Amino acid sequence: MSRIASLPLFHQIAGQQVLVLGDGAAAEPKRRLVERAGGRIVDDFARAVDEGVRLAFIAFEDPKACEVAAINARCAGMLVNVVDRPELCDFTTPSILDRDPLLIAVGTGGASAGLAQHVRLRPERGLPDTLGLLARGLEAARPVLRDRFSQGPERRRAVDAALREGGPLDPLDPASFQRVVAWAAGTDAPPSAPRSIAITLVSADPEDLTLRQARLLGEADLLLLDGDVPPAILARARADAARRMFHVKPGDGAGSDGGLAGVRGRSAAGEGGSGADQRQGGEYPAEHSAEPADEPAPGLTLILHWRPEGSVT
Repeated sequence: MSRIASLPLFHQIAGQQVLVLGDGAAAEPKRRLVERAGGRIVDDFARAVDEGVRLAFIAFEDPKACEVAAINARCAGMLVNVVDRPELCDFTTPSILDRDPLLIAVGTGGASAGLAQHVRLRPERGLPDTLGLLARGLEAARPVLRDRFSQGPERRRAVDAALREGGPLDPLDPASFQRVVAWAAGTDAPPSAPRSIAITLVSADPEDLTLRQARLLGEADLLLLDGDVPPAILARARADAARRMFHVKPGDGAGSDGGLAGVRGRSAAGEGGSGADQRQGGEYPAEHSAEPADEPAPGLTLILHWRPEGSVT
């Protein structure tokens, strides 16, 4: 499994004290950030220690003063952020896109705040202002959804199906929030049934993924790996997606359908295959998704056939 450089967390600090040390252009943005999140600023180190403050922003102009303050704060049990000194940081602050309560954070682990900002600005232009209303609507619909779908996986599949591109709650549709109540009550189309889709990958470069392949990687609940799928490709999948090897049955060729041998795929165009190999990009009945009987069936099982260019099958 691919490694991530930092653990992304959203820390709720409303009403809590946060230490901010320093003055001027470097410290002021941190003060505004803390205040915007509802925190109460403390600017005295001794008081912060006495009152059990757990977060500290340090923004002195003197590099040595920053180092000393960081050591002292860390020894006092605080998590420390030192402005423009990622090597001294326990956490970094991302560039944020706010559609309250939806919050999108883009970070580089302190490598480049400017890069994070400009990456964040690109999608901001295309995201409707009503996303916050959609989030609030889904929050209000939780009791209704729990009544309709008693199992967590079943509930999540229903939400995923509604939020997919073109779904009744498509996040990029400014009017989606108006349909939440009817969707949650089940008066619109029922949620999608579990399904299995296979795609063939020929390049280790994630930039070579088709839009469909990238979307499926981001949606899949279970990945079945046929071959040594490169980590760079797997990094584009959902972090919480289960991953298992896709076992090829004895006697089947390397280019076969393996654990789904004999299953006739529904008519679907192949991803990276043609002719006899077209079924590798097709869709398989969900009952053949290789999910253990004692686990809930995943909403989408994605079978990744790794067939690099130039390989012999």
